[in-house]
Amino acid sequence: MIWLDGRLQDADSARVSVFDHGLTVGDGVFETVKAVHGRPFALTRHLRRLARSARGLGLPEPDQDEVRRACAAVLDAAAVPLGRLRITYTGGVSPLGSDRGEAGPTLVVALGEARRRPDTTAVVTVPWTRNERGALTGLKTTSYAENVVALAHAHRAAASEALFANSTGALCEGTGSNVFVVLDGELYTPPLASGCLAGITRELVLEWSGAREADLPVDVLERAQEVFLTSSLRDVQAVRRVDGRELPEAPGPVTTKAMRTFDERSGADLDP
Repeated sequence: MIWLDGRLQDADSARVSVFDHGLTVGDGVFETVKAVHGRPFALTRHLRRLARSARGLGLPEPDQDEVRRACAAVLDAAAVPLGRLRITYTGGVSPLGSDRGEAGPTLVVALGEARRRPDTTAVVTVPWTRNERGALTGLKTTSYAENVVALAHAHRAAASEALFANSTGALCEGTGSNVFVVLDGELYTPPLASGCLAGITRELVLEWSGAREADLPVDVLERAQEVFLTSSLRDVQAVRRVDGRELPEAPGPVTTKAMRTFDERSGADLDP
């Protein structure tokens, strides 16, 4: 079941207009929320970010009560042990072109089954850069074509994620993840000023692990003792290979501690 037009609808019959601005020009924002046994994780933080992204795009702020009702209805309609709850909020039906129409936003909430990620993974760096000064920087928008291209590049290299530098050559983020590195036993992650998304899992790891934000050159990946990724469905995932460099001890001690802390804290409070 999918929430669309203010009600639950069957997935086979739910339809969004071909003139929806989210489809024609990517004018929309979204959140991916982990759902555990029918309950969303960190939903309050996700809804705050959804509102920030909508404001940044110039969309009316979504009705958070409606979004919560939609999430609850979709989760109640499908029992899955681990799910990907996707909240999409677009500019709605509009003329062909960049101008928005008068119909108002479209809200879609859908649920897909997910699998627990492996404890370790491989990543590659890509030749393209993030623009830390762009109009969409820091917003979680549906304009994801750049990520699609980068992720396909990673898959061809037998990796699950692609990492970007920004226009100054600083380490930034993955296509759908944030990145942490360990240097001399200390844990670091790029600051939001690098152009990376303010990931919810990143935010929690910063609060729970004592990690620090720091400007990091992208070549830090060549000398970091440990590297890990964070995202809503990865939680904390150790990196065992960066490009051609193997990290045979992955997950290392700092990563293992971060993984354990995240599992314990998130298990104790589903809306931290």
